[in-house]
Amino acid sequence: MRYALIFIIIISLNACSSTNQAEKNLMLENEKVTDFALVIHGGAGTILKENMTPELEKQYHAKLREALLAGYNVLQSGGSSVDAVEAAIIPMEDSPLFNAGKGAVFTNEERNELDASFMDGATQNAGAIGGVRRVKNPIKAARAVLEKSKHVMLTGAGADAFAREQGIELVDTSYFYTERRWEALQNVKAKEGETFILSEDDDYKYGTVGAAALDKNGNLAAGTSTGGMTNKRYGRIGDSPIIGAGTYANNATCAVSSTGHGEYFMRYMVAYDISARMEYAGATLEEAAGTVINEKLVEKGGSGGVIAVDKYGNVAMPFNTAGMYRGYVKADGEVKTFLYK
Repeated sequence: MRYALIFIIIISLNACSSTNQAEKNLMLENEKVTDFALVIHGGAGTILKENMTPELEKQYHAKLREALLAGYNVLQSGGSSVDAVEAAIIPMEDSPLFNAGKGAVFTNEERNELDASFMDGATQNAGAIGGVRRVKNPIKAARAVLEKSKHVMLTGAGADAFAREQGIELVDTSYFYTERRWEALQNVKAKEGETFILSEDDDYKYGTVGAAALDKNGNLAAGTSTGGMTNKRYGRIGDSPIIGAGTYANNATCAVSSTGHGEYFMRYMVAYDISARMEYAGATLEEAAGTVINEKLVEKGGSGGVIAVDKYGNVAMPFNTAGMYRGYVKADGEVKTFLYK
């Protein structure tokens, strides 16, 4: 009788254990709020409605929508998060509206130098390029470094040469010239004189485009592309091509792309910090991103924002500037775009 009782207790315990595990599995399944998601940004800075014409505002919304739909079509058809990130960034690189690709700002030497990075959350592999001058779509070159080289970052003429070897389209440097960016450089030079010191209120340090995606297989990816800082000198490279600062992706937590004053994002490893708070402190995406951007970064004097998506399809878009070009789309296909606070 005693053995029978023990046997019944063991069976009951096993049954309870199985039930508890089933409940946990169900809870985990329920946590996933969407099959896939994509979030993008087109830079943060002094983006105010009073400074925007209705026509220009429409152009920004339209281009953000185009970028989101390009990535959505990839994800909806079962494509990878890596493909979706590239698809979303290319329309923004091809537009003079953003400080990336065609719309890149000018350096002090009056030329365009482009940076980009890419990270695959499934493999933790990453690729980046810095200071390239002829790559039409820098995000393609960053992805090529990720997938087709043994390195993480290539810069300058070597990165241009690598892109050529990979069959990535190169253009004449004149392709990147836009009157708007040229005038911006002249204005900054006139303000600074010989000091190379500008007020923290000046908008010379903002720009960048980026995307982060979750695909139907649960894989995350993120990418960032920029023309850098207006009037930058000495081969300066900012946070955009720095893994952990401008871009980060980890299937266990989230995918992040940053925009803002790059020096601060590099010092405090903003993109990785968000992931680390989720992984080690159990913070939600919203909590982690909000704390880093609106508390930690502000305390240190840094400005900018991030876009991010977690492994459940939740998105976050915090920024501490006047505005940030941004938007997202999930499995329901509803595209949302924003410019201001």
